[in-house]
Amino acid sequence: MRNRKIIILTCAALLVALIGSPALALAGKSYGKALTGSDTVEIGELLANPDRYMGKTVRVEGVITGVCEKRGCWMSLGSKGEDFQEIRIKVDDGVIVFPVEAKGKTAVAEGVLAKVEMTMEQTVAYKKHHAEEHGEEFDPASVTEPLVYYQIKGTGAVIR
Repeated sequence: MRNRKIIILTCAALLVALIGSPALALAGKSYGKALTGSDTVEIGELLANPDRYMGKTVRVEGVITGVCEKRGCWMSLGSKGEDFQEIRIKVDDGVIVFPVEAKGKTAVAEGVLAKVEMTMEQTVAYKKHHAEEHGEEFDPASVTEPLVYYQIKGTGAVIR
């Protein structure tokens, strides 16, 4: 009888610990390094104030709106709500591979925010490649200025 009480109390304590566990809240398939537990930054906040987060490890959460179909080397996360914004999580090829079928699922990702500034030539090549991938026409004259954007150099993610 005494052993049964000890077992019940131990199980109850473990259940309470698991319910409050951040790991349980992030249940899903993990990719890359384990998440550090830092606070989540809204995608809109990150893009509205990039200088505040530049070069720092950030955590974002959102719906997966796109995944690299060739290598799984990036995924785009979109914010929830009316003010939709999107950010790309880019990883080194082959180090982390995001599955294409994850599109539409929710993900939490961490990494270092970086600013990408392309030359005009790089921008033209990038937009041409994008048009080819999507079966769209491309006019190089439509590119009038170099592309500048922000992305997260991903270190880890959990897809639910």
